[in-house]
Amino acid sequence: MTGTSPRPSAPAVPSAARLRPSDLAGLASIGLRTRKLRAGLSALGIAIGVAAIVAVLGLAASAQQGLLAEIARLGTNLLTVTNGQTFSGTTAELPVTAPGMIDRLPGVTDVQDTGTVSGVNAYKSPLIPTIETNALSVEATTLGLPAVAGTNLAQGRFLNAATARQPVAVLGAATARRLGIDRIRPGIRIWADSQWFYVTGILNKDTYAPEIDSAVLVGFPAAEKYLHFDGHPSQIYVRTVDTQAATTRVHSLLGAQANPQNPSQVDVSQPSDALTAQADAQGALDTLFLGLGVVALLVGAIGVANIMIISVLERRSEIGLRRALGATKGQIRSQFLAEAILLSLAGGVIGVIAGASATAIYARVHGETVVIPPQAWAGGLAATLLIGALAGLLPAIRAARLSPTQALWSI
Repeated sequence: MTGTSPRPSAPAVPSAARLRPSDLAGLASIGLRTRKLRAGLSALGIAIGVAAIVAVLGLAASAQQGLLAEIARLGTNLLTVTNGQTFSGTTAELPVTAPGMIDRLPGVTDVQDTGTVSGVNAYKSPLIPTIETNALSVEATTLGLPAVAGTNLAQGRFLNAATARQPVAVLGAATARRLGIDRIRPGIRIWADSQWFYVTGILNKDTYAPEIDSAVLVGFPAAEKYLHFDGHPSQIYVRTVDTQAATTRVHSLLGAQANPQNPSQVDVSQPSDALTAQADAQGALDTLFLGLGVVALLVGAIGVANIMIISVLERRSEIGLRRALGATKGQIRSQFLAEAILLSLAGGVIGVIAGASATAIYARVHGETVVIPPQAWAGGLAATLLIGALAGLLPAIRAARLSPTQALWSI
């Protein structure tokens, strides 16, 4: 029996080497490190979009935090009563007895009021043309106004029982700035209704009663004596017991209590509600800028996809060589996909830092608490990872589909 020699066995095909995460990261960074300018410009679009998103959300949160802190400091128990309108459309007049009547309401802790002195303007000197009023008003005021209205003195002293009867004035924050008065000096004075009024104090900005900021405040007796004021209040500030129930109850009674004969001619408001509405309106504007940030992110994604497609075309020889040395399609795909994600993530990190820095600088300048919501930076980074994956998917698939012979043909 003739023996048959055994067939030589086929050589074993070595299995592809496993690509560890550290190896993948090193491969992904090669394309970025060798084409720094192009990679930097592509990452810039991502950075701008993320920075816009982080800054918008951070500034909105910081402003909201500052507003909530201001409301908490001033309280939500301030109500204001102002002149309404008559049936003919003219401005109504609050009775002289309105502040005293309101003070009798249960739950009211303090009442202060101001009255607009019609036909009187204030100037730095009599040489100023009368037409240049600077949109300032002259108001008669009671003596406890600052504490009730939510402000205090920046400089000097407020009116007292003696100075309220003399030609003496206190300036609101905006009034002092428009008149060019930055500090209280001995003998400083302003011109109103053909006579001098000495200035004894300057108020800080009033968050709840901004009308006080642009006012020249004089005492009720002095206004009646020197400015021919009729004594009728035009704005009444009411502080209640610091509970929502008490404030709501007083709010419902103020109109009838201030003017029993014509309660419909009285306007009652709560300044804290106006501030909340202002925050909501600002939120709508923030949404617009947030949309612009998303658009910038999309533009950045297109830039990343573009550079990855160009990178695949330029690196055909590298792809062919790696395939010839045993790299699998999956490894080639992972390499280019990781490169796109790394490029996008680099832009995202830069954008988060830039947006957070802009938020911090703006908040510090404006005296606000720096607040950067976690969803701002976390959402920005998550968006960049998603954008990098989507932008790099097609180029990665194209790179993996290249056969070694096609790729090496370009060498």
